[in-house]
Amino acid sequence: MSDRPGTPAAPAPSAPQPSAPAPELFTWGFATDPYPAYAWLREHAPVHRTRLPSGVEAWLVTRYADAKAVLADQRLSKNPAHHDEPANARGKTGIPGERKADLMTHLLNIDPPDHTRLRRLVSKAFTPRRVAEFAPRVQELTDRLIDAFAERGSADLIHDFAFPLPIYAICDLLGVPREDQDDFRDWAGMMIRHGGGPRGGVARSVKKMRGYLAELIHRKREALPAEPAPGEDLISALIRASDEGEHLTENEAAAMAFILLFAGFETTVNLIGNGTLALLDHPEQRERLQASLARGERDLLATGVEELLRFDGPVELATWRFATEELTMGGQRIGAGDPVLVVLAAADRDPERFRDPDVLDLSRRDNQHLGYGHGIHYCVGAPLARLEGQFALATLLTRLPDLRLGVEREELRWRGGLIMRGLRTLPVEFTPAAPGAPSDRK
Repeated sequence: MSDRPGTPAAPAPSAPQPSAPAPELFTWGFATDPYPAYAWLREHAPVHRTRLPSGVEAWLVTRYADAKAVLADQRLSKNPAHHDEPANARGKTGIPGERKADLMTHLLNIDPPDHTRLRRLVSKAFTPRRVAEFAPRVQELTDRLIDAFAERGSADLIHDFAFPLPIYAICDLLGVPREDQDDFRDWAGMMIRHGGGPRGGVARSVKKMRGYLAELIHRKREALPAEPAPGEDLISALIRASDEGEHLTENEAAAMAFILLFAGFETTVNLIGNGTLALLDHPEQRERLQASLARGERDLLATGVEELLRFDGPVELATWRFATEELTMGGQRIGAGDPVLVVLAAADRDPERFRDPDVLDLSRRDNQHLGYGHGIHYCVGAPLARLEGQFALATLLTRLPDLRLGVEREELRWRGGLIMRGLRTLPVEFTPAAPGAPSDRK
């Protein structure tokens, strides 16, 4: 970074000259295990310009200290209008279809003061009290989903569990009627299936979601009671705020609902999927956690979820940022309009910040990971995601204690894509529950 007040100075020494060529990025082999490549970049090219699979050229930031500074640097804008966009990059940053669907005015695309105003409104839905009140519903959903496959002795934990749990939870929070939630599940599924392929599949789902949300906002506004009921759904709260002079347009309300759904489900899908796989890969850590849960303790579960977020988190790269002026990072000159992507997965394994970063330690205490970002764009839904992750993993390990992979480890495939890191499927096996056996809900 530059030496202007309030920003850290650029590292004085240049990175050591590499003894081997730069690793190939964004291949299918890289997706399976990107961490060796990220270790190379951290050591030899901590701020690295690369051409992404989409053809867009961007800077990757891989060291923890640099990443944390970038995430809080106000010279890096979230607004794509600052992108010095060449013709071949048009429409290739951000979420596919959001421009055409008029869904650009959400928290991932705007800066203060609009960001401050909108975040203040939506933060009311994610207070510790509101999230705690939502806990029984998350447990109910968790048990219901496991009930559906417990007697089979096998399941795809992504399709049968990790994917539907956060979809139904965020739909409840937003106020999507139960009878419409399966439609949302279908649209969200299209986003995941096409996340690393043609953007058209995602764009079509975004368009359908936009149409539905516009209609739902209209219906809720027509039926909005004079006074809010306890636990009022988020869409109704956004409508009420706009009607009471908070200057929230209908487009902003729709975009806000959309991004909470879009960002609020896939991060939790990946937290549950990646976290379960990490525990299966490290049986001694899983057994520690199971023993702790059997004693009725929750401390190891809480620190364990944070460690899983650090070790192989759901968000590989932070969402797009664009330089609003020429600046220097890690000895590299970044041009005004250049895209900058913080590699959270690399920063969270930086040995300069974390002791034994490639070791999974569920009891790790010094764990200020960047899994949910940092600064004003820190994930507003992180408290709910943590709650869902804790309930999901605790219930799985308690109800299916001999959970094991149903395929060879090398057969697992990771979804393509740039921002998120998640498995396509996670086949598992376990001792089937007896027919009609109680779920042992707590």
